[in-house]
Amino acid sequence: MTRSAPHAGKHGTKPSRCLSLIHVAVSPGGRHRGMVIAGAIRVPCALGRGGAQIKWREGDGRTPLGLFSLRAIHYRADRVPVPRSRLPKRAVRAGDWWCDLVSDRRYNRLVRDRPPPPASEERLRRRDNLYDIIVEIGFNDRPVVRGKGSGIFWHVARPAFSPTAGCIATSLAALQRVLPFIGPHTRIRIG
Repeated sequence: MTRSAPHAGKHGTKPSRCLSLIHVAVSPGGRHRGMVIAGAIRVPCALGRGGAQIKWREGDGRTPLGLFSLRAIHYRADRVPVPRSRLPKRAVRAGDWWCDLVSDRRYNRLVRDRPPPPASEERLRRRDNLYDIIVEIGFNDRPVVRGKGSGIFWHVARPAFSPTAGCIATSLAALQRVLPFIGPHTRIRIG
């Protein structure tokens, strides 16, 4: 159950508590859109080009249905301030990438620096702003099943909220608004 309403603590500096649950509801009129509901905060989001469905395989474009943990926040220190959140945080470095190559032993893991990623890998330091803040969602990671899907994140949406490759995307402002109310025990329910 989601706690009723996130609110700032004394002087607005820290939230008084973290939410136990964030819900991502799929819009009835469009499978590529939804609403992130975090207590009293409701913000629109983009979903995968394959809609929110059971995720079967790498590259299917589906946002996975289910209940997941939030693992960590990765952010561009050269573009945004350190996010306010109780989740673990780390600044993205120039050589960071996420492994989505099914045959690689590092599948569905953060890879730092070397060797340089193959063309199919997901670079975390992008020219656009989509990965200025990334919330790593615990999908297919404990244990990792090769080929089931990788790199499911909550990140910044494109200006027109176009579909993602399977992630959840909101505006940067919306993401920064919710982050102070999430922590290691917060779960995200998609669907």
